[in-house]
Amino acid sequence: MRAHVRRLPMRDPADMSALEAAFADGSLDPQSVVAILGKTEGNGCVNDFTRGYATLAMKLALAKACGDRGMRVALAMSGGTEGGLSPHMAVFAVDAKAPAGTGPKRLAIGTGFTRDFAPHEIGRRAMVEATSDAVRAAMAAARIENPADVHYVQVKCPLLTAERIAAATAPVATHDTYESMGYSRGASALGVALALGEISSIDDAAICADWSLHSGVASASAGIELMHSEIMVLGNSAAWSGDLAIAHRVMQDSIDAPALWGALGELGLSGQGQLDAAARERLVAVLAKAEPARSGGIRGRRHTMWDDSDINATRHARALVGGVLAGALGDTQLFVSGGAEHQGPDGGGPVAVIARV
Repeated sequence: MRAHVRRLPMRDPADMSALEAAFADGSLDPQSVVAILGKTEGNGCVNDFTRGYATLAMKLALAKACGDRGMRVALAMSGGTEGGLSPHMAVFAVDAKAPAGTGPKRLAIGTGFTRDFAPHEIGRRAMVEATSDAVRAAMAAARIENPADVHYVQVKCPLLTAERIAAATAPVATHDTYESMGYSRGASALGVALALGEISSIDDAAICADWSLHSGVASASAGIELMHSEIMVLGNSAAWSGDLAIAHRVMQDSIDAPALWGALGELGLSGQGQLDAAARERLVAVLAKAEPARSGGIRGRRHTMWDDSDINATRHARALVGGVLAGALGDTQLFVSGGAEHQGPDGGGPVAVIARV
């Protein structure tokens, strides 16, 4: 097997022209697409319908190109391109007919889907366990045997709306719809941690409460457009061939640029302050989480992200982390997702780099 990754621009949430052009010119086989991650310019909150709009547009484009198979593609739309972040999609494809790997481990991709969740299961242990099972299944599909070879796990998970809360047949994790996004992301991240052995067990009381429990590779994005979770596992495996590999580090706070440089260095990329043009040509995708520190500070300096009543704190965090990463990379087409509950330490989060090696 061999993995392929393409970043494509989007003029608006429904713009599939670059994807359709890649299908039409033969540079991307629609039958090989297994997952798409996208950044849309919505607010990233409960009422961010750009995620559902983009998801529908992608499903229609995939259905036109490859029929029913398109419904089995894992889709994760993340709202919010604050600051200089560029709306785009990252398309992940697998050539199943490529020869098996014979050298160093190369990029491996596995996808999985959970069942639909009842409203009272969102943000609870049932969600953790179902996510964990799906992650293990995706790892097996990707032929990744060692959890240490997993460098990034994207989970697209559901949230609670007023209607879903009213329809619940058991107590829900929270009656605050925005807060439900955090519970869903947190439970999903802990599901990743459980699957990879980063934690050994979990109970409901620890979700969005015990911040010492977290995953160093999980990235969860909650949305109104689904009731199940869609999962993509990215890692390296000797069973895969090609010239792509992935590395990651955990940012300890939102200005931890050295963590990014560490991941770049592992893939043989370096620069003086900013990647040069030759290095950027080898860069395929950068995936990161952003979260304002609950302490209200960054390295002893006060921040006001939590105190802004006009702009949500996660929107500030996406802009901040996006700026830090873009400054180092010389590129703004970055997948920076806000809301990092149990995804790295408080105020930090994982950052992963895919590059040609």
